[in-house]
Amino acid sequence: RERVSAFAKERDWDQFHTPRNILCALVGEVGELAECFQWKGEVARGLPDFPEKEKVHIGEELADVLIYTVRLAHVCDIPLETCIPRKMAMNGAKYPADKARGRSDKYTAYQ
Repeated sequence: RERVSAFAKERDWDQFHTPRNILCALVGEVGELAECFQWKGEVARGLPDFPEKEKVHIGEELADVLIYTVRLAHVCDIPLETCIPRKMAMNGAKYPADKARGRSDKYTAYQ
């Protein structure tokens, strides 16, 4: 978080980094990541059919998505270090392992 903030501050970009602007940039980066998979059909885990150059590009797009997510949380004063574990606990309650294992139903199916 500090490194991402310092990067923006060194360039005097804080003035542009409003929540809406960062969210729009994040959506754009998610779109660029989606383009890496567009028209490829179902893709195997580990991307075994992707050339190394394409895997590197996907890593770069994933990094952009993560960077903007961290930046958005920062400018919104949302502590990811507490909200991520909380959300994981909520998901665990919605999708109990003994009921959801091997299934892809919506959480309402497990209530």
